[in-house]
Amino acid sequence: MPLLINLRHLEREPLELEGDLSAEELDLLDLDELIKLAGPVSYELQAEQLDDAILVQGRVAVVFQCECARCLKSFKLRPDLENWVCHLPLSGEDAVNISNDSVDLTPALREDILLELPQRPLCKPDCAGLPKTGGGKAKKVAPKDGLAATGSDPWAELNKLKL
Repeated sequence: MPLLINLRHLEREPLELEGDLSAEELDLLDLDELIKLAGPVSYELQAEQLDDAILVQGRVAVVFQCECARCLKSFKLRPDLENWVCHLPLSGEDAVNISNDSVDLTPALREDILLELPQRPLCKPDCAGLPKTGGGKAKKVAPKDGLAATGSDPWAELNKLKL
């Protein structure tokens, strides 16, 4: 169920909103092959009506299970949404969509969660990547026809042609 604010209830007093949203509700299922939502998104929010807008603020807790883009080590990422604030205008060109006297907070919350995610998740900022192995050196291979061993140029015979 989406995170809805009923405007009729908000006219009387500020609203306290608390609960969880799943990955399906926030459309956070297939973000990236390196980033997966580790559980529900928990929220504790307070919404109040301003003159011509809604101000929502509070705490949003989300945990992602990630793989480092350099070393492929698994780690947990907790985006900083401890003091989440959202301003939703009710009129003008940026006005939110009002349906059945309710405003849906889900798109704004989803957008802010996505903006907190890194493009390339790293287990630590100075991650060196995968460990180096000793077997990666190129080997010299002797040519089969022996031209390189004699020092002659393979194009020398063609250069002698007079066309």
